[in-house]
Amino acid sequence: MPVPFIMPKFDMDQEKATIVSWVKGEGDFIKAEETVLVVETEKVAIDVPAPASGTLAGIRYQAGDAVPVTAIIAYILKEGETPASLPKNEKASVIAAPIVLPPASAAFAPVPVTPVAARLAKEKGVDLSKVTVEGERITREDVERYLSNKTAPRAAPVPTSRVAVPATPAARRLARESDLELEAIRGSGPRGRVQAVDVNLAADQKSAVAASINDRPARLVPLAGMRQKIAERMTASFHDIPHIALTVEADVSALEASRISLGGLFEQEENGKLSITALLVKIIAWALERNPYINASLENGQIYLWQDINIGVATALPNGLIVPVIHQANKKSIREIAIALGDLRARAQENKLSLEDVQRGTFTISNLGMFGIHQFRAVINPPESAILAIGAIIKKPVVIGERDEVAVRPMLTATLSADHRVIDGVVAARFLQDFVQGVEVPASLSY
Repeated sequence: MPVPFIMPKFDMDQEKATIVSWVKGEGDFIKAEETVLVVETEKVAIDVPAPASGTLAGIRYQAGDAVPVTAIIAYILKEGETPASLPKNEKASVIAAPIVLPPASAAFAPVPVTPVAARLAKEKGVDLSKVTVEGERITREDVERYLSNKTAPRAAPVPTSRVAVPATPAARRLARESDLELEAIRGSGPRGRVQAVDVNLAADQKSAVAASINDRPARLVPLAGMRQKIAERMTASFHDIPHIALTVEADVSALEASRISLGGLFEQEENGKLSITALLVKIIAWALERNPYINASLENGQIYLWQDINIGVATALPNGLIVPVIHQANKKSIREIAIALGDLRARAQENKLSLEDVQRGTFTISNLGMFGIHQFRAVINPPESAILAIGAIIKKPVVIGERDEVAVRPMLTATLSADHRVIDGVVAARFLQDFVQGVEVPASLSY
């Protein structure tokens, strides 16, 4: 019997994954655990291995299609099996422990529901039997669309054709994201069905044309993919989390001396440079150990004081921002942190981060000092409760010593954004006091 090749679930709240490319094609022989295709979640690109050895057949989705997790994307034929033995249903799927709606009547067919959609429906009091489904299961988007239509003012009915435009769920989603009308897109699928590739082509053509808003030329770029996810997360963070921000300055003279001293050893052993960020990660990990409420999350009415200290370092990419995580940073040496930072940054630029590399963060730092930014306030990265914004190191005159002497010192500005539901101002201030102490007196870390 052909082995179903299903779309794996990589993250707890993941509902879909978008196929980036097929490494193997129809009819190719593949080995178990060999990479067959590359998919993209909302966070990273991931290689998907084969679940068994055999011949790849019955590919059901193409590059660009957003596929529900656990949906069958192809089959693997064993020796002696042929494509004629494949199931005939067009888009069958295997659902792992699905949530099934209770029948509203004898004629009602149960519809699978994703856990995220079920949780949202329960929170909003939505009767799932009334939700219109575009794909094979009720997803979060279906529930949100139902809520949006329910709250929107009723307009006079507009005569419509009896049959809607035939289109795949992926094509409908892409059309919404790109603000395109399906009626205006020529479908290349069976019987004129609009496919994801058709929408992408129409979006490219739309972007290539100069738009005119009050006679001003512009190139249209759809808010989609990673950029859309960043927009959604940051909007939700700023809307749902009451931010407080506190700023401090620290003299980095001693820290810079330590960096130069340790950097010589690091360059000899690793053939690379020791960055100031690696030292800051170590100091922040030490300060988080002393201030556990900064290393916390608020979820489901409970405050979680995380035992692990996993520090994310915001990293810019050409199409957005990603936060690779240094796990258990408090247990790593400066050398180990520096090596991990270099590896994560290199793989981030090459789009080779794994899902583990970007998960389970408990605190984030965002450093824009290399761009000459003196001071800024960062938006908290949920479900974390705080983020530290690091500015440029600027030489400036400061008053030092008991005699109030003025000297030029390299000064760093750091601004902590904190979730006021979890972190009081005094708690945030104590964390920043420890941070400054670690920067100005690095020996404090081993005291």
